[in-house]
Amino acid sequence: MNNQSFNAVSDRGFFSSAARFFRMEASGGIMLAIAAILGLAIANSPANGFYNYILNEAHLVFGFEAYEEGAAIYINKPILLWINDGLMAIFFFLVGLEIKRELLQGELASRERIILPALAAIGGMLAPALIYYFLNMGDPVAIRGWAIPAATDIAFALGILALVGSRAPVAIKVLLTAIAIIDDLGAILIIALFYTETLKLIPLAFAAFALLGLLALNRGHVAKIAPYIMLGLILWFAVLKSGVHATLAGVVTAFFIPLTSPQNPGHSPLKHLEHSLHPWVAFMVLPIFAFANAGISFEGIGPEQLFNPITLGIALGLFIGKQIGVFGFIWLTIITCLSPMPKGTTWLQLYAVSLLCGVGFTMSLFIGALAFETAEFSAYVRLGVLSGSFVSAVLAYLILRYGPVKEEHV
Repeated sequence: MNNQSFNAVSDRGFFSSAARFFRMEASGGIMLAIAAILGLAIANSPANGFYNYILNEAHLVFGFEAYEEGAAIYINKPILLWINDGLMAIFFFLVGLEIKRELLQGELASRERIILPALAAIGGMLAPALIYYFLNMGDPVAIRGWAIPAATDIAFALGILALVGSRAPVAIKVLLTAIAIIDDLGAILIIALFYTETLKLIPLAFAAFALLGLLALNRGHVAKIAPYIMLGLILWFAVLKSGVHATLAGVVTAFFIPLTSPQNPGHSPLKHLEHSLHPWVAFMVLPIFAFANAGISFEGIGPEQLFNPITLGIALGLFIGKQIGVFGFIWLTIITCLSPMPKGTTWLQLYAVSLLCGVGFTMSLFIGALAFETAEFSAYVRLGVLSGSFVSAVLAYLILRYGPVKEEHV
């Protein structure tokens, strides 16, 4: 393998596993779109009342309440929060596994490979956040949503790439995936630093014990997955009660899963778990999240909602900000020879990548739910995310489908 080029990969095993990954992500993106459309359809049908009742009024209780000294070991949340705090922890667990693998063995494992997607991802987070900030800087409540347009939805983006088939070279898919993974890491840090509630010390102490247990398993070269999952569940519960967002427990737990097994050198616990979990996340977790969070009723929506600074900040951040940030940093990185141009690509295709990074659906909606909790702000968030992501997706598809490509990729 030639480490001097971002795309110089000659190992057939890599191409085989990469092809499976891209097919899974593309299919998951299509499922995500279907689930989102279904949520929108129901929210604008006579079943809207039932839809909202199930998600926001119906509660699911897990655990028990101990009345001595006011202790409580239970969770009582509406279905929507079980989805956003519980199911999405599984998604973030998978993201953590992917980040660890990419940092140790994948496209982020060396300076030559990481520099182009890293700088593109940084630009793709900064520019949208700045656009949102300038449109909402006079409102101390609205400004909490500055991170919403900074996210990228890799499943949706690769789903669009699947629609153009062989007109999109593998190098484009690899670059987009690497940018999205670094983008996810940035989103995780943003959630931890800026969307954490008041901390509670006792649950944090239990979380610390769970972390020590995970560290002991990792240092002890324990290859069985079950002990990590058990401690991960304890960590999730403790983090949920502490005030830190519970999905971060999924990422942290993933970082302790061993990449290799000394007892069985040919087996990777991390890769095995990642491959086993991927279909469940792609075809169940994310579609359920999309169905529950994309449903917005258009009844009563007028110019005041469409042109609200929050809506505009998110939509323009995703559509304009991502173009400026991602493509601008890609262009600067290549022309300054910090990284070579991805093999077999054109500048127009790289511009289309910047548009695809503006499809922020899942992560943008998720951060929006953390930033704003009231129904009024939720409508602005969903309108902004859906409109910005939709326009970005359509324009990217048209460019990739009908734009020029290098002859060997036609």
